[in-house]
Amino acid sequence: MCKATIMLSTINDVKEFVNVVSKCDYDVDLISGRYAVDAKSIMGIFSLDLSKSIALEAHTDDASAFFAEIKPFIVE
Repeated sequence: MCKATIMLSTINDVKEFVNVVSKCDYDVDLISGRYAVDAKSIMGIFSLDLSKSIALEAHTDDASAFFAEIKPFIVE
């Protein structure tokens, strides 16, 4: 499992992010507090508090290409 922290500030960020994640053939979860949602679900993402950074978990051993695509959303 690969982890990162992301920030989705605008509606367009969410749309763009979901378009990238939807191409993945493995599960990607977003965790905010005690809530975990499927990162491929726009409705699920909008149920989270988007004013804060969100933990991302990609359920794969090699997510380097995926992380390169979502680089604009990753916060250090």
